[in-house]
Amino acid sequence: MKRLFLLEDDLSLINGLSFAVKKQGYDIVIARTALEADTLWADGKYDLVILDVLLPDGSGFDFCKKIRQTSKVPIMFLTAADEETDIIMGLDIGGDDYITKPFKLAVFLSRINALLRRSENFNTAITELNSNDVNIQLLKGEVYKKGKLIDVTASEYKLLCLLMENPDRILSPEQILGKLWDCSESYIDNNSLTVYIRRLRTKIEDNPGEPKRIVTVRSMGYKWNTMD
Repeated sequence: MKRLFLLEDDLSLINGLSFAVKKQGYDIVIARTALEADTLWADGKYDLVILDVLLPDGSGFDFCKKIRQTSKVPIMFLTAADEETDIIMGLDIGGDDYITKPFKLAVFLSRINALLRRSENFNTAITELNSNDVNIQLLKGEVYKKGKLIDVTASEYKLLCLLMENPDRILSPEQILGKLWDCSESYIDNNSLTVYIRRLRTKIEDNPGEPKRIVTVRSMGYKWNTMD
């Protein structure tokens, strides 16, 4: 049974979501404050985390950052904080999805199922990827360049995995965004992808200004160039 972790302070919403996810066959653990979340997170193992942003004693953003220090578990933000800057921040610090309130329950459950499917795909089959002096340890969620561990966000990690799993194959922006986020929300667009590509290049390219590993194919998309 998949185990979900929900950090939310709205009791009526908690009751509705708990009933819905249990009906889907999932177990759920609930925290209503950041302090309670710290304790429950330390005491258990979870397959997916759902975070509100605005909490009585803190922020879901801060809790996300704590999780990302030690775990690649899928994280979904479920919040009324719908400003574009909030959404971008949530994804940039390691969130995998961002749903704003109010929302349709069917959409919420569909996005949970999608995140869990992708998580299973990332943790099965091959255990590492190697190309161009870049090594990804899939079971550990770690990326190395020339043997040195490099720090990447969750979104950068998934983007790099996707590119390296498709060497020398051109992937359109639409294909990449669809694989990584499984949604077509307006805030996840080509401009957002460009930012992720640029930041990832600064970490894995020898010369980010003249990329050799992640190359842009004009008017078509991006590809992982094997250089061999």
